Amino acid sequence: MKKKTILFDLDGTLLPMDQDKFTTSYFKLLAAKLAPYGYKANELVDNIWAGTAAMVKNDGSRSNEKAFWAEFSRLYGEKALEDMPLFEEFYGVDFQRAKEFCGFNPQAGETVRQLKDQGHRVVLATNPIFPSIATNLRIRWVGLEPEDFELITTYENSTYCKPNPLYYQEVLDKIGCQAADCLMVGNDVTEDGAAGKTGMDVFLLTDCLINREEKDISAFPQGSFPELRAYIESL
Repeated sequence: MKKKTILFDLDGTLLPMDQDKFTTSYFKLLAAKLAPYGYKANELVDNIWAGTAAMVKNDGSRSNEKAFWAEFSRLYGEKALEDMPLFEEFYGVDFQRAKEFCGFNPQAGETVRQLKDQGHRVVLATNPIFPSIATNLRIRWVGLEPEDFELITTYENSTYCKPNPLYYQEVLDKIGCQAADCLMVGNDVTEDGAAGKTGMDVFLLTDCLINREEKDISAFPQGSFPELRAYIESL
């Protein structure tokens, strides 16, 4: 078996979830946290999406964190920057409740540990639109620890987002690896499939498959964790 670097998506891949339900529920928790400080729920959600769009459009000139807060503070003014500790407190405390909107598949953690034991390098290539505190928390919901991954992409350490192929190139540069030696495992045909544009192989985990553009995915190796492990062993 050829040793490869395995890149895993998080939401909907290692962590089972209905993406839309999770996002809606997460926003409700955040809105409840910030309501006493003058943030109106609908406006808050719209402005978070605007900040997210700024991250998705990021051109590599600044971190996604800076892109988000530049747009968010443009919309809210300096108040937003003064209230950053509230957001940090939310992710450190209140965000834990979002776990109830996620599933759990023990095979996810088992697969990551097995691959590491076999000598593969393992990276968490989650779309870097969350701060590290929130990403690390979701990793633990999987039954893993941040230390299980060689690299975890977050909004602090990334300057691009999925589905921009430059996001994947940035990961390759960080870990010093060639695309041909990597396998991207994800559930989103567009966002995770974009890794293929760099020359990476792509495996679609179909448990929580997202294919909003209704692309033909017949050419992709795909399945759940048993099929993933078999595919890697066949390489």
